Amino acid sequence: MSSANKRDHKPACIYDMIERLGIEAGGGILPRSSLTYASAFHRCEQCQTPDACREWLKAAPQAINRAPKFCPNGDIFFELQFNQPGGPARTQMKIPPD
Repeated sequence: MSSANKRDHKPACIYDMIERLGIEAGGGILPRSSLTYASAFHRCEQCQTPDACREWLKAAPQAINRAPKFCPNGDIFFELQFNQPGGPARTQMKIPPD
């Protein structure tokens, strides 16, 4: 796969991950979290493990508590989960293996 094709596919991974983590996708329009969302998107674009991410997402349940250890956005996703209005959307979910 060419590097241009990998770059085009990566943003889809971040949206799938955000959805599975129960993070409000529209939270990026809020001034207090827009930079955080932009940082996560940039990290996803620069990720060195896009194939591992896609494979992990294929095997992961629809609802998860945390991103896999190899995800460069793990810390950002954690912050977004707990800083969104109403706190984390899910509290008891299966965590797929990394």
